[in-house]
Amino acid sequence: MSAADLVVIIASILLIFAFVALIVVLLRVIDTMRDLRRQVDQLTDETRHLVDDLRVSTDDARDTVDEARHDLERFDRVLGSAEAIGDAVGSTVARSAFSSPAIKAAGIARGASRTMARLRGKTPQPESGNVIDVQRRMGELEAEPRRRRA
Repeated sequence: MSAADLVVIIASILLIFAFVALIVVLLRVIDTMRDLRRQVDQLTDETRHLVDDLRVSTDDARDTVDEARHDLERFDRVLGSAEAIGDAVGSTVARSAFSSPAIKAAGIARGASRTMARLRGKTPQPESGNVIDVQRRMGELEAEPRRRRA
């Protein structure tokens, strides 16, 4: 036997060991794939049951959400009506509470200014055409000429 024959025999033995190792690795991979396939099938079955339960739960949840939305819309309408009533009552109360004292205060201020003017000896001049002059009623001033209607 020559050195070349010895090299060929050693290389053949090494290749046989490599093929055996490769076969062992492939058998392990096949076992792992079978386990993985079994787990996936089991997970699919469980998921299918969960999805069916979830569909039922989703339908119940949709019904609940629709009912809650309807109740919120009703509450919103009631709240809007209450706000409108509150605004109307508030403006009426504020108008009645502040208009009478404001008118009285304006009258007192106007009367006080006219009294002060008379005490000084001056005749008060009407500030605008909207002011009613009391002296005109007593006949002290000329009556305004009547206006023609157009």
